[in-house]
Amino acid sequence: MAEVLVYVDHVDGAVRKPTLELLTLARRVGEPVAVALGNGAGDTVAALAEHGAVKVLTHEAAEYTDYLVVPKVDALQAAVAAVSPAAVLVPSSAEGKEIAARLALRLGSGVITDAVDLEAGDEGPVATQSVFAAAFTTKSRVSKGTPVITVKPNSAAVEAAPAAGAVEALNVSFSAAATGTKVTSRTPRESSGRPELTEAAIVVSGGRGVNGAENFAIIEALADSLGAAVGASRAAVDAGWYPHTNQVGQTGKSVSPQLYIASGISGAIQHRAGMQTSKTIVAINKDAEAPIFELVDYGVVGDLFDVVPQLTEEVKTRKG
Repeated sequence: MAEVLVYVDHVDGAVRKPTLELLTLARRVGEPVAVALGNGAGDTVAALAEHGAVKVLTHEAAEYTDYLVVPKVDALQAAVAAVSPAAVLVPSSAEGKEIAARLALRLGSGVITDAVDLEAGDEGPVATQSVFAAAFTTKSRVSKGTPVITVKPNSAAVEAAPAAGAVEALNVSFSAAATGTKVTSRTPRESSGRPELTEAAIVVSGGRGVNGAENFAIIEALADSLGAAVGASRAAVDAGWYPHTNQVGQTGKSVSPQLYIASGISGAIQHRAGMQTSKTIVAINKDAEAPIFELVDYGVVGDLFDVVPQLTEEVKTRKG
């Protein structure tokens, strides 16, 4: 069976959930070979092997921390040369998509971004995408070169499938472009204690109907009762009620959780583009004609200031 390269997204050896999802998808089309780079790369091996990596290629160097993107592209190019894989899978983050695009250009290959599913095909892996603000579902495959595919978080369930996880050192020669963009400083992001928005299984979002930054406390309370991430519509972000980093939509972040709760969000196409692939969608809005109700699984016509606190209390009660 052909090997499939999986780029490992990790923080000092702690493997992030989207990578484990990629390993699940990779097993459908070949044998997963993980590529772990940077500080703590060796510490990723146990988790990667537990989730199906037959081999782990590792390389630690200061360049991965000190410079942006290109050193990682150099390493993946070296991994492709060493393995000759059937495909390369990368998490669909902003950085991941840049890495994928640069790698595909170097390889002379096609690239598919924001896939939500992957299956084996007669002529190579077939990727499923939600396009045109999730109004259509397409199936695509790369017709030239080694397919480079980015996959949206929460597109597959994480499944343990213990494998050998044989560790091999990857030989990487950095290109002249690798040191082109240097990281000059870092500021730790203040932790909210909530899950990362794009990776969360549950997202609770507030929109224009929240009517003020101080009122986002009731959105946060519901989110905390569910162990969820907090999102916001563009209108709420533009009004300065919530940080831009929490914006869900075409010009914000794209999410695909198991449960998405929209409170006081009308459902403009800009917002729908960022959350329409959620597995279950619940909307709370006092306007029965709001477009958001066209795509929900469950809708509540009511004032969010009445409904959301009651829902929060009910969740807490049922959790005991």
